[in-house]
Amino acid sequence: MPGGHIELGERAEDAIVREVKEETGLDSAVQDLLIVQQAIYPKDYYKHEHYLFLDYVCKALNTDVKLDGRELQSYVWVKPEEALNFDLEEYTRNFVVKYLERPRP
Repeated sequence: MPGGHIELGERAEDAIVREVKEETGLDSAVQDLLIVQQAIYPKDYYKHEHYLFLDYVCKALNTDVKLDGRELQSYVWVKPEEALNFDLEEYTRNFVVKYLERPRP
């Protein structure tokens, strides 16, 4: 699950498309803002800061993953239900749970 920062003057939706491309090489289309999470001085993070996570559901427009090697070193494609079997950090787990709870057409 790529993540990052929003540049000055950049829309959140444009930032997620840019971050996904930078970190994974994937083109993506934003579908919905699913959940907003706040982490104040989270113990699992490398910096002692205050984070806001704007967690979007996106659709990958290609499957040729090219990791940036800095922020992401490996990946695996799994169904959301299977993701919960992994040792996910709290905020990623919250996103997956919320995704699975959402109404589907």
